Amino acid sequence: MSIPELAFIGFVIGLTGALAPGPTLIATIRSALHTGWTAGPKVTLGHIFIEIAIIVLITAGISSFPSSLQPAISVLGGTALVLFGGMTLSGARGAVISTDVSIERLSDPVTAGFVTSVTNPYFWIWWFSVGSALLLSSLSQGIAGLVAFTAGHWASDLGWFTVVSVSVHYSKAMLSDRMYRGILLLCGILLILFGIWFLIPVLAG
Repeated sequence: MSIPELAFIGFVIGLTGALAPGPTLIATIRSALHTGWTAGPKVTLGHIFIEIAIIVLITAGISSFPSSLQPAISVLGGTALVLFGGMTLSGARGAVISTDVSIERLSDPVTAGFVTSVTNPYFWIWWFSVGSALLLSSLSQGIAGLVAFTAGHWASDLGWFTVVSVSVHYSKAMLSDRMYRGILLLCGILLILFGIWFLIPVLAG
């Protein structure tokens, strides 16, 4: 894959994770109600802090893997993409963006982004399946590939959580529930297609 392709894939696949209803999205909404539109970027910053550690850990681990295990990692990642895509499609039908949340508010949005990421099982499952495979693929282009994929991934987080926090802060329906469901459906389809595309070279070989 080329550098632009890695950045694009990082953005699209990262967006599917950011869009998924979960504690980090809830933290963004709650923080926006109390601290304003800057909650989105701040929550994203906390989220990025833990991802930096994970990326370093996974990248260091990948460098020590024998080459014979790399196809297995690719199969795991591709299969996980297809499964996550199916889960996204399944959950899209009744998905809503709601400010009616039950978690306790964390006063600092950066801390909220960090804590809600660390305590989310989906976050860890994603990074040690899909994330590992994609990092392995990005490293085929060296450090530039890793940076491109990571930048695309973080751009999706920053973009989505900022849109949410701005929407909540200004009390405007920038994204209706119907539009949100449509985006989730598109993301689910793209995840499945990326998963199949990821698996084809390994299975064909």
